[in-house]
Amino acid sequence: MAGPVSLATVFPGLVWAMAALALVQVARRAALWRAGASASVAWLDGLAKLPRRYLVDVHHVVARDAYASRMHAVVAGGLLAASILTALAVLPPLGGPAPYWILVALAFGVTAAGSLLVGARRYPRRTPRLSSGRFQILPVLLVAYALGGAVTALALASGGGGLLAPLALALAAAGGLGLAFEVRHGPMRHAAAGALHLVAHPRPGRFEGQPDTALQPLDLEAPRLGAAMPADFTWNRLVSYDACVSCGRCETACPAFAAGQPLNSKRLIQDLVAGLSAAEPAYAGAPYPGGREAAGARGPLGRLIGPDARIRPDTLWSCTTCRACVEECPMMIEHVDAVVALRRHETLERGALPEMAVAPVTELRQAGDSGGRPLRARTDFAAGLDLPLIADRESTDVLLWLGEGAYDLRYGRTLRALVRLLREAGVAFAVLGPEERYTGDLALRLGDEATFQDLARTNAATLARHRFRRIVTADPHALHALRNEYPAFGARYPVVHHTALLLELVRDGRLNPGRLPDRAVTYHDPCYLARYNGETEAPRALLDAIGLTRIEMARSGRRAMCCGGGGGAPVSDIPGERRIPDLRMAQAAETGAGTVAVACPSCTAMLEGVIDRRAEIRDVAELLLEAVEAGR
Repeated sequence: MAGPVSLATVFPGLVWAMAALALVQVARRAALWRAGASASVAWLDGLAKLPRRYLVDVHHVVARDAYASRMHAVVAGGLLAASILTALAVLPPLGGPAPYWILVALAFGVTAAGSLLVGARRYPRRTPRLSSGRFQILPVLLVAYALGGAVTALALASGGGGLLAPLALALAAAGGLGLAFEVRHGPMRHAAAGALHLVAHPRPGRFEGQPDTALQPLDLEAPRLGAAMPADFTWNRLVSYDACVSCGRCETACPAFAAGQPLNSKRLIQDLVAGLSAAEPAYAGAPYPGGREAAGARGPLGRLIGPDARIRPDTLWSCTTCRACVEECPMMIEHVDAVVALRRHETLERGALPEMAVAPVTELRQAGDSGGRPLRARTDFAAGLDLPLIADRESTDVLLWLGEGAYDLRYGRTLRALVRLLREAGVAFAVLGPEERYTGDLALRLGDEATFQDLARTNAATLARHRFRRIVTADPHALHALRNEYPAFGARYPVVHHTALLLELVRDGRLNPGRLPDRAVTYHDPCYLARYNGETEAPRALLDAIGLTRIEMARSGRRAMCCGGGGGAPVSDIPGERRIPDLRMAQAAETGAGTVAVACPSCTAMLEGVIDRRAEIRDVAELLLEAVEAGR
């Protein structure tokens, strides 16, 4: 039987053994990460910022679930404190005094309390969005380590412990070494991979208060285009997928999953993880809607997409690229980047677009417009408004980018309202007219990087021929492409959403709207405006300025639900159990508002297409024009 002196040596040695085992398991996993492509990482900067990224950025997302936030703070804080304090007890000045071991016991007590919080989400009944499998053993291991450690520390503090001390030490060893063993394939992998992921994150701008949502341009001369197998992803992206803790927040936010389309963003990430190694434990979370099981080859060179592969094509094409999954992920994993990388290979290497997407992409390639319409017809909506062409002017303050929606009669009403407001405010503006081509967003989202780059370079050259102060557009998809994607092709200009410009004009006194009282409105945030570009306040400020009673939907701002109109989803047309816009309009109906305000042509089209809706759909510009006319 170990006495107090030897126990004071063995106990810290246990923690050092846990650390050694965890390092061995990480090294074994790292052998798989090295199969990925190279990536440039600012190591010193990432390491210096790791504490803030974890304690501030990660916990900002974690805190959206108050229970999970408390649980994580208690169990993670207690586990780290108890383990570090125990490990440091090998130093002679620390390992002897009773007060030190009382402190260690308190840290293990905190860990035990956190462990019970972890267990309460899994026993006796598991929270539905959580995965089971090896995650079910996590609270058991945590409790064993915490209780064993606490009793062992109290025995050392009291100078004895009798038979209880070695039993407690054995319990702590079982729990602690079990946790360390789970670093390779089990639930503790996310702790090691997560720390490395935060250091080597592929989008470090996210930690600097920037949206950082532009896709990395594809080298069209590369030997392989896009991603077909795990080894095609960069190593730090493979690490990021291993950081997934299977919490299920992404799946509950995914509009395609809610609509019963064959996509589950959590399952997608776990299929990327499982595709890397044949030894990966079986997935134990919610399946893709339809209940099908993943199959196919595993390993760094295993094919990921195909009818008989882990990820089937209809899963890939169900994504609306809305970034709701990314917004909700506490580990800040980039799901949409993975989807686009896989789509790029399917489109560029295999020509495997969804059947209904072939025609619009072909028109884009040949005519510069997804509908094959004449470019000069883009301004037909403005009959009688006499739109000024920038080609007829030396310069202008505002270049009004009309966007693809200008061909649509409904969106034409929005643009007419915007033009009238610009004239009312005395804004000097002009349009490109027949020189404007589609930004290429549809091609980009469907993986046709070649067509997107061709359109981007053509539009960049057109913009370079003219003089203007800034670009204004009412289309968030065009705004995102021009503001965030085009700089890679030499087009760097201030790009402003029309609601931001209109708010500026109201605040400057150049527009003087009246008020529209006794009308309730709820505002639907476009994904490419809110999540992709961080703009949520300007549309709301305008609605408030005209006296409307604004009622928020349950999901709003950066956490708003998608309308279903992004990522090429309308042309991919993957069937589901329900329609995404129907779900969104049901959320709008819960507010009781008679008007749904929008700020995107795609959102307008998708939400107006809901056949049993009771609320009218109005663009913010249309409502503002009504208020201006009422104020005269």
